[in-house]
Amino acid sequence: MITLGDQIYSLGDPLVLAVLGGVAAFVLLLLLVILTMRAAGRAARMAEPMLAQMVALGGRVQSLSDGQQQLAGGLHHVSEAQAAAQARVLGLMEQRLAEVSRGMTESLHGTATRTARSLGDLQQRLETIDKAQANIEKLSGNVLSLQDILANKQTRGAFGEIQLNDIVLKALPSDSFTMQATLSNGRRADCLIHLPNPPGPIVVDAKFPLDAYEALRRATNNSELIEAQRRLRIDVRNHLKAIAERYILEGETADGALMFLPSEAVYAELHANFPELVREGFALKVWIVSPTTCMAVLNTMRAVLKDARMRAQAGAIRKELAALHGDVDRLAGRVENLDRHFGQASKDIEEIKISAEKAGKRARRLDNFDFEELAESPVPRIVPAEAPRG
Repeated sequence: MITLGDQIYSLGDPLVLAVLGGVAAFVLLLLLVILTMRAAGRAARMAEPMLAQMVALGGRVQSLSDGQQQLAGGLHHVSEAQAAAQARVLGLMEQRLAEVSRGMTESLHGTATRTARSLGDLQQRLETIDKAQANIEKLSGNVLSLQDILANKQTRGAFGEIQLNDIVLKALPSDSFTMQATLSNGRRADCLIHLPNPPGPIVVDAKFPLDAYEALRRATNNSELIEAQRRLRIDVRNHLKAIAERYILEGETADGALMFLPSEAVYAELHANFPELVREGFALKVWIVSPTTCMAVLNTMRAVLKDARMRAQAGAIRKELAALHGDVDRLAGRVENLDRHFGQASKDIEEIKISAEKAGKRARRLDNFDFEELAESPVPRIVPAEAPRG
């Protein structure tokens, strides 16, 4: 590296090498000149050409010096332009970096906001899922409790009685039935509906054979299905016979009874795949009902009870109708008297209006009468009449 003033030049630069080469050549030329001057005596004829060459060489050296100065100035301008370009590039880079940083900050802020909002929504959804999970767990517990109830015969019977009680309470007056009524044979009926004769009080039994039906639902092969169907036929047939023997009592109950099934699925299964059991129930006068059909039957019984009570009250109704007829007659007479009074009052009002009009006319005539003119007019002389002579 060579330092000239404020400029630094590299030895590897071709221009610098050219300048150095020129300087070296100049030095060699000076040496040659010295040697030549020493040999001037011996080669006088050669001095003049050598001198001319030295002058030419000095001109070339001067040209090289001028070129070196121009090269130094160009290098200075190039250095300044490069510095300015670097400054502009650095400014642009700083501005671009600031814009990128600002954009990244805004993007990160927006992303953070969206992330926070998404986390809030996710939290709400998780809370909803937790509530739903709690409800599902509660419902699962209820289902398990219901399965426990239906698995035990006693609790299953109580469940059927409760459901039957709810249906009967909604369909019939409270004084038209008795729950857990005891009959003369000592049997206790789940519900005894007090219908008039005929048909008479009718018993509703709320027990149902569910074990065989559950085995039917769980059957996975043909042999299990056939066995479950056989068990269901036996259980339902025995239950129908038991109801007919226990709850159909001649002279005490109606000539029939109801077997309440608190499951629409069992009811549909019997009517779809075991129609012979339904026909056997018809023969035994035991009618199989589900919650839906039981409500329809009870509404029909409600109409029968209403008609019977109306017939029982027919005498009282006729008596009340006779009293109502007398009240209507008296009301008609009083209306007639009132109308007569209104007619007389209307006549009196008309006469009062006539008298008022006459009084008004007289008052207007008196108001228009001129008493001063009457005072100025001569008073006529009154001549007494002579007494008759005798």
